[in-house]
Amino acid sequence: MTLLALGINHRTATVEVREQVAFNPAQLEMALCELRSLPQVKEAAVLSTCNRTELYCVTEPQGEAAVLDWLGRFHGLPVSDLTTCAYHYLDNDAARHLMRVAVGLDSMVLGEPQILGQLKDAYQSSREARGLGKELECLFQHTFAVAKQVRTETGIGRNPVSVAYAAVSLASRIFDDFGRARALLIGAGETIELVARHLVEAGVRQLTVANRTRERAELLAGGLGGRAIALDEIPDALVEADIVISSTAAPLPIIGKGMVERALKKRRHRPIFMVDIAVPRDIEPEVGKLSDIFLYSVDDLQEVIEENRRHRQVAADQAESLIEHGVGAWLHERRIRSGGELIHDFRSRGESLRDLSLEQALARLGRGEDPEAVVRRLAHQLTNRLLHRPTVALREAASVERHDLLEAAGALLLDAATDKTR
Repeated sequence: MTLLALGINHRTATVEVREQVAFNPAQLEMALCELRSLPQVKEAAVLSTCNRTELYCVTEPQGEAAVLDWLGRFHGLPVSDLTTCAYHYLDNDAARHLMRVAVGLDSMVLGEPQILGQLKDAYQSSREARGLGKELECLFQHTFAVAKQVRTETGIGRNPVSVAYAAVSLASRIFDDFGRARALLIGAGETIELVARHLVEAGVRQLTVANRTRERAELLAGGLGGRAIALDEIPDALVEADIVISSTAAPLPIIGKGMVERALKKRRHRPIFMVDIAVPRDIEPEVGKLSDIFLYSVDDLQEVIEENRRHRQVAADQAESLIEHGVGAWLHERRIRSGGELIHDFRSRGESLRDLSLEQALARLGRGEDPEAVVRRLAHQLTNRLLHRPTVALREAASVERHDLLEAAGALLLDAATDKTR
């Protein structure tokens, strides 16, 4: 059997294609059932996120064509549309790919941690749908162990690489206790929403969102336990704010030097940390010259991000090494498991022949035949039955000059027989 990883991701397909190939939660059980019912597929798991859709299967050799055909049929897409953007990996490469996905090495943001949780959800869904067998179960368990080791032994997830997270990271250098800090966010777009979530996760409990459209500010602030204000209320809000982060599409600055000076007087010069993510800028550059103001621009954040990217790349190189060890361990266990199945089948056949010969011998004893003759017949009959198939196989191997099989048989059969007689 072959281990197969087949899918598309943000590197190979546009968002329009990814949307069409994604599986929503309501489809997963049916999809796994259909995929598992393909004649070529023995085990199956589905990972579907906004950036990737991947199928992990245990298939018959060359099973990737059948899996790709099914993916197209399930979503009503011509296979030709998928062929140009789909990739597939087999056996060791498939295991390596899954482990790289799990630790964020294949993500849009290097080292992002969310993908591991999504992968664990995919594993659980596949398990509940009875899509997993011994092969995929073993692979996922190895993958989770490697991911834990990478997170523990490298710094791949410790350094922020997004503008929103970098802004919060800079704020943490100024404030030891986020629980006491009060934050004013200006704007209500995607970046500010991410900033707000990072701040709340970091411990900020007092959050104010100012926006041109108050309803949009209320929607964002309400979901995080904050309050919403209009832009003309910013001067009063500045007096209470310890952290100010702004990202709007305004053509002119929203916060001027005079506004901040008045706020500082009322604050009795308690410092304010300010980050201006907007282009063009929301905060006049002259504000940064004021005492007790720590003003950072989007360029300052880019420096933080690049520095952290370098740190993450070093960690990524360490992660690649750990993954190689993980693939090796998985392969070793796979070989042992494969050998165990062969040993089980071989012993089962031997035990069946033994039971048949023993049953016949007991029947002869029951008929009153000479015990010594019965035992001698049993030994002769059992030897012939156990050696018949190996003998025929050896003759066939010799007839076609399969020296590799003959040498292997000599190592297995003759060495084993020699050990038994010692």
